[in-house]
Amino acid sequence: MSTLRPRRSALYMPAANERALEKAKSIATDAIIFDLEDAVSPDAKDVARAQALAAVNSGEYGKRELTIRCNALATPWGHADVAAAATACVSAVVIPKINSVAEVDEVARALDAAGAPKEMMIWAMIETPTAIMDCRAIAAHPRVAVLVMGTNDLAKELRAAQVPGRAPLVPSLHMALLAAREADKVILDGVYNDIKNAEGFTAECVQGQNMGFDGKTLIHPDQVAIANDTWAPSAHDVEHARKVIAAFNEALAEGKGVVQLDGKMIENLHVANAERAIAIAEAIAQLS
Repeated sequence: MSTLRPRRSALYMPAANERALEKAKSIATDAIIFDLEDAVSPDAKDVARAQALAAVNSGEYGKRELTIRCNALATPWGHADVAAAATACVSAVVIPKINSVAEVDEVARALDAAGAPKEMMIWAMIETPTAIMDCRAIAAHPRVAVLVMGTNDLAKELRAAQVPGRAPLVPSLHMALLAAREADKVILDGVYNDIKNAEGFTAECVQGQNMGFDGKTLIHPDQVAIANDTWAPSAHDVEHARKVIAAFNEALAEGKGVVQLDGKMIENLHVANAERAIAIAEAIAQLS
């Protein structure tokens, strides 16, 4: 049984919207981010917090991973959000605009003070130039489980155009990816804004998957199926992975120093990739 947790799709759901919270129970997203921040107006913050807590504690979301995006601690609502989430049935709090390890430490202290279990983690949103420059240290923090790219805010801060292919953002995306991989942490790609453009969204998912992201944050249920399909190994991928492992093990048993499959050389790195593909496929099957 795989111990990997698929995060192909992480869907933001506005916690002030009761109808959206109900609909989320039937959406095949790997993770839900109950949003108390951008999607909630100031006069609805308290209601959103209460509804998010009721939702995550309801037990009605199946095997989906549940998280709450709190307002930043510097806002009037941040400390109350983190304190409320600390004892809720969530795997993590999602914290916007993390700029430094000191800010991660502050969130961790707030969680501990509110009685959060040690296994409750932090998803740190990387969405400013300062965060990009310090993402290596942020990713290495023991309480951080996931880096989440906030590409809209990052583009705004950089004064960069948001264009197909995301060329202005690619260097920043790669820096965050390097930090995540060095720290052996999960990293999720940012949202795609044009919810009616399925072709454009698919292209950006493929780009993110090719770059190395573990999944994508989403703003609309219609995007879930495409993200899930993009980040899931195909039946052909799994079959090929099994052949790679079998060929490598057979060669080892025969004392061969060189392994070939279908005319291509196989090394340890190919075996590791094959094992990961199978593990991901098994983990996805467990969600069904």
